[in-house]
Amino acid sequence: MSTVRGLTPAEAATAVEWAAAEGWNPGLSDLGCFLAQDPGLFLGVEEGGRLASVIAATRYGAEFGFIGFYIARPAMRGHGLGMMVWQAAMARLAGRLVGLDGVVAQQANYRKSGFSLAWNNIRFGGVPASAGAVPADVVAASSVPFAALAALDRSVFPAEREGFLRAWLAAPGHVALAVLRDGEVAGFGVIRPAQEGHKIGPLVAADRGVAERLVAALIAQAVPAGGSVFLDVAEPQREAVGLAEGLGLAPVFETARMYTGAAPAVRMERLFGITTFELG
Repeated sequence: MSTVRGLTPAEAATAVEWAAAEGWNPGLSDLGCFLAQDPGLFLGVEEGGRLASVIAATRYGAEFGFIGFYIARPAMRGHGLGMMVWQAAMARLAGRLVGLDGVVAQQANYRKSGFSLAWNNIRFGGVPASAGAVPADVVAASSVPFAALAALDRSVFPAEREGFLRAWLAAPGHVALAVLRDGEVAGFGVIRPAQEGHKIGPLVAADRGVAERLVAALIAQAVPAGGSVFLDVAEPQREAVGLAEGLGLAPVFETARMYTGAAPAVRMERLFGITTFELG
């Protein structure tokens, strides 16, 4: 009989491998950061002694949660096992506002589970145009107070996630930079190696000028000549869309950001790059 259970870290690595096979292009060091936020986020169901379907149900405090990594092994699709892990994930997040980034074509199915569309996100990708010299006001994120970075992150995300953020800033291969304005932190961003190229996220800035300086520095420090870069932006944030287009990046695919209730209030004008479609 099939039952849903929590996954070990090794099994969670299989979920990330499946995401890569789906073309979601996860970062090379993502898994450890995800587990730092919520060690029990990954759920799965076995069939015939093999993992058949997985999902992530990430808890952020007592009021917010996020669904991601909703994948079934191709040979096991259409057997109802995906619905088993889905129901277990929603039960794990019961009582919270829940968000997800779903394939746009699946919106109708998510609506049946109580989700409503908030906006669409766009993944831009490609080989970026030359970003120029690294601006003088860009510094290592590790050189500024963590509290300032956490406050900026909290302004664009529905919940505190300090454990995750600490891990994300320091993960192997990640480059984290910040911009100072009059001695205050005006923005920060992280770039990381992925299965293909490099991904930027989060990218949080007081304005587009700050975001552009961060992107220039991140690319200069991490991306080899001719390397590809990916940036996920919220479609309503037109300055973020303009930044991606200005880099010469093109849309790769879209997701539907959906919530089980009203979309949480965030400073959308500061959000120039989403951290990850899998955890929000």
